[in-house]
Amino acid sequence: MGLQCYGILVKSPNSTMQRKTLTYLLVVIIGSVTISLALSALNPRLKSQKWILTSNPDSTSSVKTLDSAVKNSITKQADKEINTGYIFDHLIEEMIKRDYHTLPIGECMGKIGSMMIGTRYVGGTLELMPERCIMDLTGLDCVTFFENTLNIARTAKIKNNGLTQSANSITFRDVLDQIEFTRYRDGNLEGYTSRLHYTSEWILDNVKKGVIKDLTKELGGKPFNVKVSFMSENPQYYPQLTAQPSLINKMRLVEYGINNTRHWYIPNSQVKEIESKLQTGDIIAIATNKSGLDYSHTGMIIKNAKGMALFLHASSAKKRVYLDKRISTYLSESSTSIGISVLRPQDPNQESEEVIEDSDSE
Repeated sequence: MGLQCYGILVKSPNSTMQRKTLTYLLVVIIGSVTISLALSALNPRLKSQKWILTSNPDSTSSVKTLDSAVKNSITKQADKEINTGYIFDHLIEEMIKRDYHTLPIGECMGKIGSMMIGTRYVGGTLELMPERCIMDLTGLDCVTFFENTLNIARTAKIKNNGLTQSANSITFRDVLDQIEFTRYRDGNLEGYTSRLHYTSEWILDNVKKGVIKDLTKELGGKPFNVKVSFMSENPQYYPQLTAQPSLINKMRLVEYGINNTRHWYIPNSQVKEIESKLQTGDIIAIATNKSGLDYSHTGMIIKNAKGMALFLHASSAKKRVYLDKRISTYLSESSTSIGISVLRPQDPNQESEEVIEDSDSE
């Protein structure tokens, strides 16, 4: 019926009423296409829901509600990107103004991380479909906090000479490239399962890439019997695994590889003894006794004027990035924490001295 009506209108261009109707139809068609494109970019599942609702003549109110939700979601995402840009520019400007980029990479991380204190805690900011590499500075969880701090510092060291001449020599894209390099296996983004979801694999992969040095064993660490399985056994908590069940077997293979590799941790009872050997910028991964998991939390060390190793992290309890108590004290107050792994960031301009055989398969 719609096509027949459209044909009649085209054949009778002299009718004012018909021309108005044609104009209205074109506006509706263009509007529908625009909404469909926005839905496709935002979430494939929303697109399919939109199709179902518009196919049902009795679902007008549902369509209006969904349109409103989509518009709000698009607006929020745009606001996040704009605000992240402002925050990024401020961090870089302050870093250069105060010459933080000239400090050793750990000290540089400490300064950058301290500038993020007070940023609200927000979980799940990376769970987008399809998988893509993002940096969201408007809200941080424990992983994105140390990850963003590390990679801004890495980029600053790489661009060090240029930064002394121009602040514009470090861009958002530069940092995002470093995030992709550290966030994904072998530095290659190849879908959801290429992301280093388990901290134990993140450690192994980034030691291999020379991003960090695992100091855990040489600080007196003990073998850590990692047996991860949480993701493959609980896909309902991961939208990507729910949407693509075929990825569950891929995650199971990843878990198998992790479980058959050496790992190290320093038990809670020994952490106080090694605190003096920790440095500002050391990344701390907190090992857990929770079934199917390896580490439950991450953060970094800030050495204060008295030489105390304070724990800087994005705290779900405090709902913000927070400079906490000494790491040994923090651990003593957690019933699920069994110890830590200590990871020292490496200057990307220098070769890592890490002994590769320490992470060989069993």
